[in-house]
Amino acid sequence: MPRTPARRRARALLVCVCALLAALGTTLLGASAAADDAAPAPTPSEPPAAARAAATGTPLRDDTGLYPRAIRLAHNGAANGRVLASVVTFQGGNGLGAIHESTDDGATFRQVGTVADPESAAGQGLCCATLYELPSPIGDLSAGTLLWASSAGQDEANRRMALRIWRSNDVGRTWSYLSSCATATGTGGLWEPEFSIAADGALVCHYADETDPGHSQKLVAARSYDGVHWSGHHDTVASTWSEDRPGMPVVRQLPNGTYFMSFEICNPGGQYQCVVHFRTSTDGWNWGDPAHLGYRPETVDGRYFRATPTIAWAPSPESGGNGRILLIGQMLLNRDGTPAADNGRTILVNTENGTGPWYDIEAPVAVDNPVPNYCPNYSSPLLPSADGRRVLQIATA
Repeated sequence: MPRTPARRRARALLVCVCALLAALGTTLLGASAAADDAAPAPTPSEPPAAARAAATGTPLRDDTGLYPRAIRLAHNGAANGRVLASVVTFQGGNGLGAIHESTDDGATFRQVGTVADPESAAGQGLCCATLYELPSPIGDLSAGTLLWASSAGQDEANRRMALRIWRSNDVGRTWSYLSSCATATGTGGLWEPEFSIAADGALVCHYADETDPGHSQKLVAARSYDGVHWSGHHDTVASTWSEDRPGMPVVRQLPNGTYFMSFEICNPGGQYQCVVHFRTSTDGWNWGDPAHLGYRPETVDGRYFRATPTIAWAPSPESGGNGRILLIGQMLLNRDGTPAADNGRTILVNTENGTGPWYDIEAPVAVDNPVPNYCPNYSSPLLPSADGRRVLQIATA
């Protein structure tokens, strides 16, 4: 999406984190659902009344919370099963990563840690943080090490942004700087870091890159075998039309070994401004021709998501070994580009590894009439339960 002041960039309990307000909602994933046949201020200001949206649920925190992420611990011994949620927040001019923990499957949360990067302090800017648990050792980093990464430095006078990675070995209580997977040599932006593990065991950092003069924005990946040294930076999605802006990559590995990446493609306007796309890879590192822009997930009747997509994978005995891919975006649009009736309250689901039509289920958190703005329903993460019958959602409003 275009840069905004904040962007510079069933018991089935689900969480909703909001700027100024957070909410907790619930939903049950249908057991046998079928496809239909028939920039820069260090502290974001409140959006105008026309852009505000209400949300169902229970507040997570009582002040600003942006760009939420959630994980369920699986490699931390006695702490396994806990849910950790991170949000970007601000105290004065200092950008902070707030780490929250739930020991009751999302019914309640409390803040247990804070990432205070000096490169995001004193008005330098913070955006687009992510949270990740290492499933396997990387160099000296043991399985279960938590990684938090962000876009730092967008508001500096002589901007030189970096994607800075921090680590925790005590379930998010304390954090130390580890490395940067990308650092800009000029004033272009680096946004939205996300992690995955490639087939060869490398830690991969996916991100959106504005530093190439030949592209308004593109998607790039880099890899590391120790979490400290990063190499192999290469384009994964880079349009032949320089004004296209692929952004916001999220990657999940499917049971058949395929890596599935969701992302948006923004451009100067039109019905498909910031439309959601996906691509796949067999090894999580090679994504084919970067000029191939992928595919648009749609329902049978042509509804599709606009902007800020995230994905998750959930098991499902009814759909066999494929399980279900869950996809959410900021806005749900009809075939003609108008807002759909269930805009702000829908998850799209696919049981065929992304191919064919997608079907819709009710989202745990309902955000009333979200619009293209940095706050409402912006990059909402989904966290399915182990049995696939529940899903935790974090949404802003």
